[in-house]
Amino acid sequence: MGEGLFCCLEVRNMSKSWDEINERIAAGEAVVVTAEEFAVIAQEDGVSSAAAKVDVVTTGTFGPMCSSGAFLNFGHADPPLRMSEILLNDVPASGGWAAVDTYLGGTEWSRGRGMEYGGAHVIEDLLAGKAIRLQARSPGTDCYPRLEIDTWVTLEDLNQAYLFNPRNAYQNYAVAVNSSDRTLYTYMGSLLPHLGNATFCSAGALSPLLNDPEYRTIGVGTRCFVAGAPGYVAWQGTQHNPNQERDGNGVPVAPAGTLAVIADLKQASPEYFSAATFAGYGVSSFVGIGIPIPVLDEDLAAQLALTDADITATIFDYGVGHRSRPSLGRVSYAELYSGEIEVEGERVRTGPISSTETARRIADEVKRWVSEGRWTLVEPLEPLPGAGGPSFKPLEIKTEEAI
Repeated sequence: MGEGLFCCLEVRNMSKSWDEINERIAAGEAVVVTAEEFAVIAQEDGVSSAAAKVDVVTTGTFGPMCSSGAFLNFGHADPPLRMSEILLNDVPASGGWAAVDTYLGGTEWSRGRGMEYGGAHVIEDLLAGKAIRLQARSPGTDCYPRLEIDTWVTLEDLNQAYLFNPRNAYQNYAVAVNSSDRTLYTYMGSLLPHLGNATFCSAGALSPLLNDPEYRTIGVGTRCFVAGAPGYVAWQGTQHNPNQERDGNGVPVAPAGTLAVIADLKQASPEYFSAATFAGYGVSSFVGIGIPIPVLDEDLAAQLALTDADITATIFDYGVGHRSRPSLGRVSYAELYSGEIEVEGERVRTGPISSTETARRIADEVKRWVSEGRWTLVEPLEPLPGAGGPSFKPLEIKTEEAI
């Protein structure tokens, strides 16, 4: 952080309550800025002044979030059927729900087209207003006598359609390189051999959980922007790992916290949800997430003021095909965005697989929603597990005899 920040980190006694900030929002008096704008204010005026002046800081991120999908309800045909095998544009959806409910996972592949088209593409087509083909079979029962159906539906035909994403907005992520002698096709993109490139996936200083690294304001019930729709944090995300190593600012240096989020698909926008196929790997969903953070005190303000130069990520070697990949050091996001980093004494080209430009648009949109009074802030109903909470468990292969 710059000299202007350090000079004001000694005494932190300013504080605001959630109610005070919401009253200012309701009165149209709240000062709302994006995380990037707040960092500039803190650099110029100091953290204490920035904390007193600004009420809300908005964040955003837009990148591939594989653990995403949608719950859909089709309504009943006549005669009705209980859908046990379901295809949507030839992509399998779950039949293990009630008669006409399903969950469509974003990474599911088409039966005929493979990874070229998958669940995320079906969701994208629905958002675009396209009709999708619904095919379903049923074992047949007295109350659900129909055995099969083949029809077409649009998003407006559905009773309920909502995104429920079990793991979004990763708090920091790996920088991926490949030391092997062949190109690797991964969820981090194509990794060239012999450290030929490095990819990363984060909005850095704009990213929601990097602005609230200790989960003081983000928890169950937090309002959030999800793919262009107003939504909520439903729970801790899968693989939430608050016990990851952290730096002196309390920011994790490798993949840590995650969010499970929910929002109405009918209010979402194709501008902030996009299907993608990663060559040689499969289908993923680019999802936009944005969260407003109240400036409660100067400790939180100091974390909100961090820039890409202050936040580091760990370089992992994906050329080693094991669960625990070797670490090859740490680099700042400023270095990553410069286009080149040093790894093992070599200069390595870098490239993001997430979009900072779209993350900025999301932070600006959330800023507008709060500034216009469309959103007040919601204090979490329950905090996310923090450091010292449950540890992240790997899957160990066991025999029945060992159990």
